[in-house]
Formats: sequence, structure tokens, C-alpha cells
Amino acid sequence: MEIVNREARYNYFILEEIECGIVLTGTEVKAIRNSKVNLKDSYAYIRGLEVFLINMHISEYKEGNIFNHNPTRNRKLLLHKKEILKLNDKLNQEGLTLIPLKLYFKKNKVKILLGLCKGKKNFDKRETIKERDLKREASRLSKYNYR
Repeated sequence: MEIVNREARYNYFILEEIECGIVLTGTEVKAIRNSKVNLKDSYAYIRGLEVFLINMHISEYKEGNIFNHNPTRNRKLLLHKKEILKLNDKLNQEGLTLIPLKLYFKKNKVKILLGLCKGKKNFDKRETIKERDLKREASRLSKYNYR
């Protein structure tokens, strides 16, 4: 089971991908297992030697009663110190940001795939749409010719 941020690949060029852990409470993990997560407008930033994820919405767990979590709280990401320092150097370059691309389980642990991204301009987005349409048309023609 994985939750994918499809909008990120449309709006950004992904230069590098980093897998990291995330600090969650019990009701958050249960809500993620039920796919009640939205990665759409979330991003990560570095403060000191810690990385935090902002605006990731995890809906409240229905059976969580008083122990439920705040849906949009800031969540700490788990990375090694060397990785954080390397990311911080790259983020100091102009126009780069950390965007979550995918949220998934790996050996019963929740992992998040962060992308070091650079924003696309409007003409880049049009080019992406054009390439996607060409691929779709080519697969449609090959499927038609195969029959």
C-alpha cells in the first residue's frame, strides 16, 4: 500500500530521491493503513540538524476517541546527520525544495520518499503534458496494431 503525490511530478523536476523514516503516533499509523493521507501541499524543511514535514494531512482515526492526533501537525523525519548536512548544502542553492513523493510501508515501518525538487515553469508543464499524450497515443496504436 502506498500513497503517491502525483502533483509533485507534474509541478517539479525531481533531481534526487531520499528515503527516510517519520515519527508518528499510533492513531496516525492506523489512519495511514486506511489510506486517509493527503500529501498534496506538503513540503519539508531543515531546522538545525532536524528535518520536519509540514502540511501533510492525516485524517483522524475514527476509533481514536480522546487519543486522536492533530491532522496537520509538523512531523519529524528520521535521517542520518550526514544526509541532513548534504541536503542542507543542496537546499541552499537557489530554487530547490524538499517535496514528499510517496508514503509507504516497508517491513511494517512507515517510510516517506522525499524528492529534492526544482519548480517547473508553465512551458515545462506543457511539455510534460505533450510527452504524456504522445506516450498514451503510441501505446494505443501499438495495442491496436497488435490485435
